[in-house]
Amino acid sequence: MTTAPVFLVDSLPSGDRFVLDGPEGHHAATVRRLTPGEELMLGDGKGSLARCVVESAGRDVLDLRLLRRWTEPPPRPRLVVAQALIKGDRGELAVELATEAGADAVIPWRAARSIARWDDGPRGAKALARWRGTAREAAKQARRAWVPEVAEPVGTMGLAELVASSAAALLLESSATTPLTDLTWPDSGDLLMIVGPEGGVSPDEIELLKTAGAQVVRLGPSVMRASTAAAVAIGALAVLTGRWR
Repeated sequence: MTTAPVFLVDSLPSGDRFVLDGPEGHHAATVRRLTPGEELMLGDGKGSLARCVVESAGRDVLDLRLLRRWTEPPPRPRLVVAQALIKGDRGELAVELATEAGADAVIPWRAARSIARWDDGPRGAKALARWRGTAREAAKQARRAWVPEVAEPVGTMGLAELVASSAAALLLESSATTPLTDLTWPDSGDLLMIVGPEGGVSPDEIELLKTAGAQVVRLGPSVMRASTAAAVAIGALAVLTGRWR
């Protein structure tokens, strides 16, 4: 049996009836072609979910009856990914994979060696909107109660400040000698994971982030792409921190 699909709404209905329309209604009724008797879940992206059954279907709209409503607490510790900007659609792939793996927040990082450059104008805003849209859709695909926040981009100095304020921070670096599995992790707070760009993290950036408190670690014996490293590391951390118990 497949898991009921999730559709996101601004807030869950207070009563036992709901009309799902707009883009989500179009997706449910026209794209997914849900029919009376089938079930789906409504979510607000902030932990609240409701299981519903379709009572009637129209063009781009479903009439729903709520069966159950509940709230899932945020995972602990909170996994935050600082993802360096990478070229083309690989940045969106990185966000998609990290979200499906369980990232709770994503911070775009303007690393020194990033080939991609987000300006402060319309082009940068459009790129950020794509990352946010990707996180939203990936959270729905993964049936997640919480949609990761995609923050405004930061430079390396801003990232160092986030390192200093986190419960723990790690910088994935293929040349590191300390394996990820050798570290211990906090039970709560933010666990910040930093993924560099295609050309790697510069020596100056490594020193700055280490000074701020980041631990430089090796993920495994092979070198990961910048677009896949976060998802693989999140999978390992989810086991090591007990989030997947």
